[in-house]
Amino acid sequence: MPLFTPFANEPFTDFADPANRELMQQAIAAAEAEFGREYPLYIGAETIMTADKIKSVNPSRIDQVVGYCAKADKALAEKAMQAAQEVFARWSRVPVIERARYLVKAAAILRRRKFEFSAVLVLEIGKNWAEADADVAEAIDFLEYYAREMAALDKPVELVPFPGEENEARYIPLGVGAVIPPWNFPLAILVGMTMGPVVAGNTVVLKPASNTPVVAARFMEVLREAGLPPGVVNCIPGSGSEIGDYIVDHPRTRFINFTGSRAVGLRIVERAAKIQPGQIWIKRVHAEMGGKDAIIVDKDADIAAAVQGTVASAFGFQGQKCSACSRVIVHKDIYDEFVDRLAAAVKVIRCGSVRDGDWLGPVCDANAHRSILNYIEIGKKEGKLLTGGGPGPAHGWFIEPTVFVDVSPTAVIAQEEIFGPVLAVIKAGSFAEALQIANATQYGLTGGVYSRNREHLELARRQFHVGNLYFNRKITGALVGVQPFGGYNMSGTCAKAGSRDYLLLFTQMKVITERF
Repeated sequence: MPLFTPFANEPFTDFADPANRELMQQAIAAAEAEFGREYPLYIGAETIMTADKIKSVNPSRIDQVVGYCAKADKALAEKAMQAAQEVFARWSRVPVIERARYLVKAAAILRRRKFEFSAVLVLEIGKNWAEADADVAEAIDFLEYYAREMAALDKPVELVPFPGEENEARYIPLGVGAVIPPWNFPLAILVGMTMGPVVAGNTVVLKPASNTPVVAARFMEVLREAGLPPGVVNCIPGSGSEIGDYIVDHPRTRFINFTGSRAVGLRIVERAAKIQPGQIWIKRVHAEMGGKDAIIVDKDADIAAAVQGTVASAFGFQGQKCSACSRVIVHKDIYDEFVDRLAAAVKVIRCGSVRDGDWLGPVCDANAHRSILNYIEIGKKEGKLLTGGGPGPAHGWFIEPTVFVDVSPTAVIAQEEIFGPVLAVIKAGSFAEALQIANATQYGLTGGVYSRNREHLELARRQFHVGNLYFNRKITGALVGVQPFGGYNMSGTCAKAGSRDYLLLFTQMKVITERF
């Protein structure tokens, strides 16, 4: 009999059900009632408040403070490293099945608190209800999936028998890891990046994104409720240039697990390569660093489906996904029809506060708002503005869904990651040219093809160089265990989150031989 039930992805909440809408509205009201609450650092068994704090602001209503989170400095980062190092000696020897049970317990707690966490995501980072619910569901999936997959890995590796000897190989944990997750999936990716290494037997120092420290602190409450031993996960929000660099450089750091921008990821790779005094290993870096993702629309595609998939991929969560479609490459024979239908679909998208369910919410902060609007100004010189192009309501960091057409494949807005609701439409003379354009960036994360031509789909299977390739559907929304996620080139190290292989990144094989 299996120790756990078979894994199944967490179902999404149906907000068309009045009962679920009522629960969500109650959860949002409860979260708003806690605006201004203070949250501590979690180091070992201690919860620590500091005088200096990170202010988390509601991007839909920038005059509202979601919470104040204690802010770590280098001394507290060192304290966290020491706590993680001390606990690793014990945690690494805890049986795998026992470690897995902590994750399953945390998943059960998170499932019971699903509306609460969804509400925090709506208010702290501006996800609409469906996007917030999917974020929480993915976090639950990571916990349930990694628990089961690590239990499955906990057996001797099958080796070739050799006469007169017993040979054994097992996967053992690495040590203390620095975990640096992004703000755009501040629960799901944080949970996966943290608890994958933990169930493999490692301890971590977690530096959550400064935009989303409240949801991180609430997840630490879940881990405490689940009974996870103190010091296994140490949570220290703070400045990337101060404590982020400190934990990356630290000689006791065994691995760095990072998701974020290309610039920061490459900086981490460079810093981690330098051997520090007292360091006796080569640090492992697992980095997911974004994309410039494209959908190809072939001449015989279902145009209505292609428009729907492009809009969902480009503007879901305001385009703030590394998997988001920021380029759509359309065959010349259907280009005009596609553009007309795309314009009609985008013009009806509402831009506003997601508190009450508006589909397109704010971007994450003032810096992103300024950067995206700057890219839009560049785009006005590089293509024809089809729709959007301006800021939205002034009470938040809103930007209208923006589409440029007749864009050159080499234009700035067709090459650089914008990370906002901006889409470049590019015309291709043939499917082969479309494929060439799609591959002509430094990234290789996600991509898609809408086509009824089997020969073209098979060509894309072989030659569209991305980690996650989708045919005749949107290119966002990878499911844990179903579509392991991670990309090539400057998109990162292809860590493939949501797979059994992911857990092996945080282990090393030990082989023991006894001759009789």
